[in-house]
Amino acid sequence: MKIALASPPFPKSINDGLYWLEKLVKDAVAQKAEIICFPESYLPGYPGMGYATEDRTPEKLQSALDNVCKISAQYGIAIIIPMDWHHPNGLLNLAYVVSAHGEVLGYQTKNQLDPSEDHIWLPGTERSIFEINGIKFGITICHEGFRYPESVRWAARQGAHIVFHPHFAGSNTNGLQLTEWGAKNNPYYEKAMMMRALENTIYFASCNYASSYPDSASAIIAPDGSCIVHETYGRTGVIVADIDAEAATGLLAKRLRII
Repeated sequence: MKIALASPPFPKSINDGLYWLEKLVKDAVAQKAEIICFPESYLPGYPGMGYATEDRTPEKLQSALDNVCKISAQYGIAIIIPMDWHHPNGLLNLAYVVSAHGEVLGYQTKNQLDPSEDHIWLPGTERSIFEINGIKFGITICHEGFRYPESVRWAARQGAHIVFHPHFAGSNTNGLQLTEWGAKNNPYYEKAMMMRALENTIYFASCNYASSYPDSASAIIAPDGSCIVHETYGRTGVIVADIDAEAATGLLAKRLRII
């Protein structure tokens, strides 16, 4: 299977986000990808990006999800679409999985929030495994994938060949100008991506925005911890890689002994 990661610009609105989603979906389909993942909280956009508050209403978010389903069916590609989503007790940070036929297969919540996010979202409480065209995968969202490796190991021990990792790290206003993926003086995020794959013997697909000062680039990591492909810092686009299910054995994850 070919998988794709999208690195879109910060969405100015839900409509702008949907515009870039469709454009990047078409680019992924042209490269024969069967599934594409977008960054954390892509619709309506990560809090603080400046989009209108009316784009956060339940009705607007449901309409946006309906549009994503139509785009999936139109182009015949599965989409992992991270969103904010209303819950009776507050707001969830989650990622919906939409099949290539436009069917919502389920969602994964962000269960481990960063301390700075406690006032924004509710933590989720469950984890799920998804399967598309014979490839099993899990999803871990931003902070929990970087700092709570248990979230990835759980998926690997459930048979996941790959864990998708939508995240947001960086800024459009200030920060470092990174030039070399995985360089020793870069923020630790890219090293963490490598470890999540290596320590579990699965693929890890980490997806970030195309900002002016990204702290990490979107990347697809092989089960041996090597980077197969990564995005150019700050570039809007998609990266695509082949996933070999037989290479994703989950060997190290399955050897875990809990004493």
